Amino acid sequence: MPVFYLIPGLGADERVFRLLRLRGEVHILRWLAPQTAEESLPHYAARLAAAVPTEQPCWLVGVSFGGVLAQEIAPLRPLARVVLISSFAGPAELPWLGRLARATGLYRLLPAHLLPRLPRVAQWFFGVKNGREYQLLRQILQDTNPSFTRWAIARLLQWPGGAATPVIRIHGTHDRLLPLGKVQVQYSLTGGHLIIISRAAEISQILNELAGSQQDNESV
Repeated sequence: MPVFYLIPGLGADERVFRLLRLRGEVHILRWLAPQTAEESLPHYAARLAAAVPTEQPCWLVGVSFGGVLAQEIAPLRPLARVVLISSFAGPAELPWLGRLARATGLYRLLPAHLLPRLPRVAQWFFGVKNGREYQLLRQILQDTNPSFTRWAIARLLQWPGGAATPVIRIHGTHDRLLPLGKVQVQYSLTGGHLIIISRAAEISQILNELAGSQQDNESV
């Protein structure tokens, strides 16, 4: 039976995965509180990886910032395969505003509590429709811990990129937060940054087929 470890995006939690229908054993890697404001991403990833048995073949599925953590965990768990959803593999894939913030350190001036107060702005950036999707986004924003957000944004923008970890990528064609650009992905789905919600049925099918084909190859 396939084993999936799901890592949500920045500020999000297991609610973003509630529409997935995966055939296998499913675990959510929930965010831990940073030990210090300067805790490094590799150190944090090692703590997060403690929930993943070393000798267990599995799928690490990371959404957005969760994809960054999946790439940091992968070298620590060599039997894991990585799927990135609405994520990126290095600073060259950041949009121009992200690269500017990285180069200048302007992200340090960003009020971490601002985005939850501007849900309609967040709705546009995340490409979320009105109704159930918007209500879920609002709830997640309201529950976001500002200290964690500040730490995570700094780690994300300072991240040098994955250590050549092979990844399978699923990305939205109209992602405003992390535009697809010229990046090659295996699966492009019509939608914005939160395709994990808006295209949950298709993503479930992709993940189930990937896991199924992997098991078939191992049994040959």
